[in-house]
Amino acid sequence: MKGLALLAILLWQAAAANEPPVAQPGAMRYERAIQVAGDAGQACAVLDAALFPHAAPSLTDVRIFSVQEAAAGAAAHEVPYAITLSEAASEETESARVLNLGAGPAAGKGGATIVFDLEMPAHSYSDVTLDLDPAVHDFIATATVTGVNALGGHGRATALGSFTLFDLSAQHLSRDTTIPLQESTFRYLHMELHFSPIPGKPATRFVPAMVLGATVPPSREAQTVYTTVAETAAVTTKDRETVATFAVPARVPVERVSFVLAPGFTGNFSRVVKVSALADADKSDDDGRAPLPEMVTGSILRVHTSEAGREIRTEQLGVPAILGANLQHAAKVEVVIENGDDQPLPIAAVRLEMRQRKICFEAPASGASLTLFYGDSRLEAPEYDYARLFVASRTALVAELGPEALNPKYRAPTAPLRPFADRHPELLWIALIIVICALGMVALKAARNVGR
Repeated sequence: MKGLALLAILLWQAAAANEPPVAQPGAMRYERAIQVAGDAGQACAVLDAALFPHAAPSLTDVRIFSVQEAAAGAAAHEVPYAITLSEAASEETESARVLNLGAGPAAGKGGATIVFDLEMPAHSYSDVTLDLDPAVHDFIATATVTGVNALGGHGRATALGSFTLFDLSAQHLSRDTTIPLQESTFRYLHMELHFSPIPGKPATRFVPAMVLGATVPPSREAQTVYTTVAETAAVTTKDRETVATFAVPARVPVERVSFVLAPGFTGNFSRVVKVSALADADKSDDDGRAPLPEMVTGSILRVHTSEAGREIRTEQLGVPAILGANLQHAAKVEVVIENGDDQPLPIAAVRLEMRQRKICFEAPASGASLTLFYGDSRLEAPEYDYARLFVASRTALVAELGPEALNPKYRAPTAPLRPFADRHPELLWIALIIVICALGMVALKAARNVGR
């Protein structure tokens, strides 16, 4: 029994050794000054790509300290913070129910009018995308939209405007059935679609059944804002492809690729884009396997033209590209535009982007300067009441991070980065199983003695 007690004490000590170290400015290798424009209150700074390679994964070692207090000899004051993403996670693309679908009066030679109502989600929205039969091609349509809060003529109607929808497949261009509204909250939208065929193309029957449904993406307030990770103007053309390459450091997130066209270019186009990522060849995962390449495809387009007396203007110069090959290792990212038989696009720049991340905190009223520290991989993510209860303010002060610098007061920790029990957790379980088995044997022996 004495041996079991000793083993229990050793287990307790091993568990205590797993307690994470306390964050200290002197134990962090990097620092960045924080400049706040304004007085006390909630302040937010955009986190750029330079932070990620030297911080711990998931930014668990990021801390903010009031450096004035530390310089005066007092204990360093840690300032709680919350890290936010630009996209509202609670909003997703939703469906709008089609009601009262039917045909309206004829709209000229070969044309048709389709009318219906949409039952909208119970929150603000902006864009509405109509799901029209993909088998119907080569058309121009004017969508006249009215907002109401009750059907059957019982509510006040508000005109929201007229918008052009189109399909220009015969011209090897694109199809656009999205209606860009102002931010609205109407319960219902009344739609009148006036279809016209493309001149010189075979007549098409436009019937109510071609309206298959509608979707509502997140409102523009909730849509994503991006921060540039890397940018290059060095693009090359080989065979039928335009190529741009990037070397992305470890742990830097890449979530979109966007393109900048040369000023003055007015051509229409629709091109396929391929984005590939491959981690460094000399790196491998923890199990020894080489990382696998990733591939993401998308398309970019621009259509500025007039068809059947109606102006069409649509543009999409970004491709969603969430890459994982570079989360733990540095990676080579290659962006390819497939030109086919067309002339290469005049690309002025190609950008890798990530969703905008902000670090928000309460700026002190005393005017004390703040510094962001990171570079201690031993630290676990902080747990702040401030982060759990955080509500973003629309009038938050703008804060900026200064350039990254080595912490002049940095001293390498003398303790191992990871305690022995943390590096070998299986030993703790083995010891625990041994104790349980030993206690079971003692109990069994005692039970036999009682039986005799």
